[in-house]
Amino acid sequence: MEKVRLDAECTTTGAVCPGCGVCSTRVHSSYPRFLSDVPSAGRSVVLQLRVRRFRCGNTKCPRQTFVEQISALTRRHGQRTERLRSILTAVGLALAGRAGARLAAVLGMSISRSTVLRLVEALPEPEVPTPRVVGVDEYATRKGRRYGTVLVDVETRRPIDLLPDREASSLAAWLAQRPGIEVVCRDRAPFFAEGATAGAPQATQVADRWHLWHNLEEAAERAVARHRQCLRVLVPDREAKAEPPAPPEEKTDSPWRSERFANRIRARHATVHELLESGHSRRSIGRQLQMTHRTVKSLADAAKPEDLSRGQWQHNRTSVLDEYKPYLDQRWDEGCTNAWKLWEEIVPLGFRGSYGHVSAYLRQKRTSPRPVTAQPPTPRVVTKWILSRPETLTEIEQLRLKTVLANCPELDALTGHVRSFAHMLTERQGERLPQWLDAVRQDDLPSLHTLAAGIDRDRNAVIAGLTLPWNSGVLEGHVNRIKMLKRQMFGRAGFDLLRKRVLLA
Repeated sequence: MEKVRLDAECTTTGAVCPGCGVCSTRVHSSYPRFLSDVPSAGRSVVLQLRVRRFRCGNTKCPRQTFVEQISALTRRHGQRTERLRSILTAVGLALAGRAGARLAAVLGMSISRSTVLRLVEALPEPEVPTPRVVGVDEYATRKGRRYGTVLVDVETRRPIDLLPDREASSLAAWLAQRPGIEVVCRDRAPFFAEGATAGAPQATQVADRWHLWHNLEEAAERAVARHRQCLRVLVPDREAKAEPPAPPEEKTDSPWRSERFANRIRARHATVHELLESGHSRRSIGRQLQMTHRTVKSLADAAKPEDLSRGQWQHNRTSVLDEYKPYLDQRWDEGCTNAWKLWEEIVPLGFRGSYGHVSAYLRQKRTSPRPVTAQPPTPRVVTKWILSRPETLTEIEQLRLKTVLANCPELDALTGHVRSFAHMLTERQGERLPQWLDAVRQDDLPSLHTLAAGIDRDRNAVIAGLTLPWNSGVLEGHVNRIKMLKRQMFGRAGFDLLRKRVLLA
């Protein structure tokens, strides 16, 4: 870009020595100084200033001479005006190094990505206020290995500080320096509970409601999995019917349903092993066949192509028709084999799929040598029915859940406990928690007993979470934002730089 040069001359009569603070008026010399400024009309602007160098009048001052500075325009050893520096710093806070440098170049401000990050690092440390309600959560600096702690003012919904680890001692020291904290919102991690208790004993600890519901969901799914045999009541019994046995199906060693896919796997497996026997390395094989190192390794480690199958092509895929297959099987046994008519019957029951799904299922029943019937629902599907509001379930889902609960008293008791907890959570009736825990312990539900024991150890925080309006929902959004900022800096997001971007952006 074409540069525009503007000349100016300083007219100050004196300057204060930055070394000792003594005002000096004795001019030692003068020289030009060039500063980059904000572009104008697509052109780069350079300011040429005539500045003066003063000699300090204090003979004991270690700085004998110094250069005058213009307020809000220059700084010592600066090559940019303060206005340009502030704009580039704002770009760096928003976009980090690479993206910030690209945007600055489009705007006519030439700068490298490293300089953008240095401008951000040079910002002064942000002031950390003392909130009344603080939220605490963890974020990953390296997932599975290193974690830090983010603290958020729940009332203003803004982050106030980052800690380099998630140790209880670090959180306790941070809270101890701010005695004005009244409420601490957290999940049920033990290190946060210990840190909040040690650092802010006067504060009320609030367990997050979403984590409580998530823990209940996991416990409910484990309980349903223990009674998976009870789910077979939803599948009609075919063995009791007098049907001629199907001709024995010729067994095949192929675990794949698609023969074309199987042939492609066999060919790739044979090619890789031929190259290995010829003396080629795995790296050269990947270059020749344009495969990744992981693909070559899996093909080379498999003794035969069938060893590569991990069940991904088996008959365990879920379909939108799964919930309605028992109804279709029943109507098929009654003699109704018209796919269009059956599709019209299940649409009012809540089916949202197309006619093609029903037609393909009935075609499979007609052509398969073995009887094709519905599979029992998975424990996760039944858990979803139990945890959902009854009015949000379709008519057929309500009927199937009612059948399961009538056949299994344990799952019926589980459903009652889940819905009681949901009512307690949505209506903020935390005082009912002790009665709920006693009711859970009276039934034979080991997974819920484990959940109740964990809640009992953190009872006060759970009761506060089910009663008070505070929660940790705002922290989840900031954790996702930290992930974005960390990835945006391509491995250069050290703790100090990441902290400034999180708190100042």
